[in-house]
Amino acid sequence: MQIYLPIAEISLNVFLLLGMGGAVGFLSGLFGVGGGFLMTPLLIFTGVPPAVAVATEANQVVAASVSGVLAHWRRGNVDFKMGAVLLVGGVGGSAFGVWLYSILRGLGQLDLVIALSYVIFLGIIGSLMLVESGRAILRKRNSGAGARKLHQHTWLHGLPFKMRFRKSKLYISALLPLLIGFLVGILSAIMGVGGGFMLVPAMIYLLGMPTITVVGTSLFQIIFVTATVTFLQAAHNQTVDVMLALILLTGSVIGAQFGSRFAGRLPGEQLRGLLALMVLAVAIKIIFDLVTQPADLFSLGTAGGG
Repeated sequence: MQIYLPIAEISLNVFLLLGMGGAVGFLSGLFGVGGGFLMTPLLIFTGVPPAVAVATEANQVVAASVSGVLAHWRRGNVDFKMGAVLLVGGVGGSAFGVWLYSILRGLGQLDLVIALSYVIFLGIIGSLMLVESGRAILRKRNSGAGARKLHQHTWLHGLPFKMRFRKSKLYISALLPLLIGFLVGILSAIMGVGGGFMLVPAMIYLLGMPTITVVGTSLFQIIFVTATVTFLQAAHNQTVDVMLALILLTGSVIGAQFGSRFAGRLPGEQLRGLLALMVLAVAIKIIFDLVTQPADLFSLGTAGGG
């Protein structure tokens, strides 16, 4: 069944969109990511203009994240204090990102910047996560214990304005999660993502949070950052397709509930490894689309020009 999307100005199969929303929602609940790093490229692959895909996907991420947070909250896996500090930085970053988004759109460079941002960030983060999770799995098999800490204390942990986060068993500078939140807010606006693919590794490796707490806390922060991005995109750039967003969020809310049930059944290193593989798969697909020759070639030259 085809449905016309007024802002995107194309018709797509409604069951395809529901399936995409459900699959991404499942991943949201499983890994603690908003799922935008996967959904935005998928929408672009199906023909949705990049500007509309980015702005609309931020709205869908809100629904998937709310559903996932509720499930993790019931299991006691959300550090609300850490989430609030990340959120303060995230709101500031998202406002700056929407301003930068409108500038790039005016210059006609938005589509290229979106594609290159995905390739760079997904490629680097996915590779680092895959290497680390592989080492963690090997260490656990060889020694029979996975007690080694995921992070090392650096000068970053010696910054001022320290706060105690009892749920995560941390005593670190509030400046570190503020900065991480700010960067994630920018990515959310430019790339149409919740930023979980960057936030989750940063919370694990830089902040040193337990993996099971990271998932719920990441989703909590993503809710408010992507809601801010959606509002600003709709107000300043008019690129949010409400019809598309409603279909996607219907599927994602259901999928997130199922994903959260599986999150506690897999060891942390296996969760990180699976997330890394998905991140790299998306990056490879985008690289392929950038370097291959398009199916339809056209010329801007005038007919019969001499």
